[in-house]
Amino acid sequence: MTDASVAELTAELAALDDPRTRAVNERHGDDHGVNLGGLRAIAKRLKTQHELARELWATGDSAARLLALLVCRPKAYAADELDAMLREARTPKVHDWLVSYVVKKSPHAEPLRVAWLADPDPVVASAGWALTTERVARTPDGLDLPGLLDVIEAEMRDAPDRLQWAMNHCLAQIGIAHAGLRDRAIAVGERLAVLKDYPTPPGCTSPYAPVWITEMVRRQHDSGV
Repeated sequence: MTDASVAELTAELAALDDPRTRAVNERHGDDHGVNLGGLRAIAKRLKTQHELARELWATGDSAARLLALLVCRPKAYAADELDAMLREARTPKVHDWLVSYVVKKSPHAEPLRVAWLADPDPVVASAGWALTTERVARTPDGLDLPGLLDVIEAEMRDAPDRLQWAMNHCLAQIGIAHAGLRDRAIAVGERLAVLKDYPTPPGCTSPYAPVWITEMVRRQHDSGV
């Protein structure tokens, strides 16, 4: 694709920017107003185009970066590229999609997980915790789960918001997926009381770990899992 094509796409995204959507997104720390359904429709039309994805990312525009993450080839990125991209991805949606749609599919996911988990930048560290949560659920062999609970118990209450949220998700996943550690995970959640008063819409599960764990285990039991 040529630079003109990137310009055309950014213009198309700009035309989709809706002030009401932007206002909602800005309350969550994002800086674009493009409906994600419309963005996915563009990605479906483009299909996988990795070089185009690189060019879209380089614009720095959040909507263009989200589109880049949908049309890239995750396994084509080197570890240092992904690390640089994560440090550039300061808005929550770009950060989340980069981790969920690209890094998790990368052959570099595990070394990046380990490096990011220890990073002094709490936003980068939150990506390490997100990757750890994925391993807790899918490939826990080799993880020190009691050690993770130790770290969560010591650090989660005073962690910055994004890091706290990621650690809390890991705490809940340990309790949901590992029956032998469930009581301790619930006890840690109760003692720290993180997100206990988080406003939860009707029909949704609270992110407060003891409630989250209990509800998901109940659903698994009811479904015979």
